[in-house]
Amino acid sequence: MRFFRIVLIVLLAGVFFSCQNDGNKQLSGDLVTNPKSAEFSSDKKPVITFDKNEFDFGKILQGEVVSYTFHFKNTGNAPLLITNVDKSCGCTASDYPREPIQPGESGEIKITYDSKGHHGFQSKVLIVNSNTMPSQTAIRIKAEVRTPEQL
Repeated sequence: MRFFRIVLIVLLAGVFFSCQNDGNKQLSGDLVTNPKSAEFSSDKKPVITFDKNEFDFGKILQGEVVSYTFHFKNTGNAPLLITNVDKSCGCTASDYPREPIQPGESGEIKITYDSKGHHGFQSKVLIVNSNTMPSQTAIRIKAEVRTPEQL
């Protein structure tokens, strides 16, 4: 019985202290994973606008490593924060800005594709996670990977 009292006291203390608010507002990770939780007024939202959402490398030689840089602009009126670029396979890599992109400013996301071990038509989708609504934006790279015999 004593054990259950101690557990109950610990749980109540956790609830009490977790509800305390010191008045300091900090940027929460929840803002990005759940943008609906953001304290934006209806007119204060970041918007990510890409010049193009898809790039085709065309015919490339198997084993070749190619890169393309997607250009975007924050066309909204609140800072844009990219938290991650999810890849559909280990053959792609991304480099994206870690700092907020202010309204009206531009940024770049560099995508690198390694065609080693691949052949034929390849289409790779990458998901840009940010504090926009919706929180995910898809970009795509494509290539036709050929072996030396096919060239």
